[in-house]
Amino acid sequence: MIPEPQTRISERALTVWRISGGIHSLIIWFIGAGLLALAVLFDWPLWITLGVIALCVVYAYLFVLVFPGLRWKRWRYELREQEIELQRGVFIIKRTLVPMVRVQHVDTLQGPLLRKYGLSTVTISTAATVHEIPALDVEEAEELRVSISRLARVADDDV
Repeated sequence: MIPEPQTRISERALTVWRISGGIHSLIIWFIGAGLLALAVLFDWPLWITLGVIALCVVYAYLFVLVFPGLRWKRWRYELREQEIELQRGVFIIKRTLVPMVRVQHVDTLQGPLLRKYGLSTVTISTAATVHEIPALDVEEAEELRVSISRLARVADDDV
């Protein structure tokens, strides 16, 4: 059995994911406010109003406080000579092995939030899909990108 990957992503990912969850929660609150306005305007039953408020509160709690921590605890990766192993998930843990011979190219991405916190996401493209390693320190992401690229080139030469 292959051991669980050991390398964690940056702890600053928690802050980025909480801010992102807060932004999503604001959108949900605006939708909820619209529904509350409709409830008052059309005199809907009180349980609908309470239900909308409860859903908004639960959504904000989960996506700002709970899920980022769980997501960070589960997210791990391991770079090996022949493959990259990724582990992620909140309730269902998914482990993926990406063979080096399948890697076509590797990129780093950095949006405004990631840039503010000195983080970057590494994307690994294969013919079938794109795999991501989110929220790595910029230097670590660049080193990982170069290492994967070098190992994928060596793996290509072996085929």
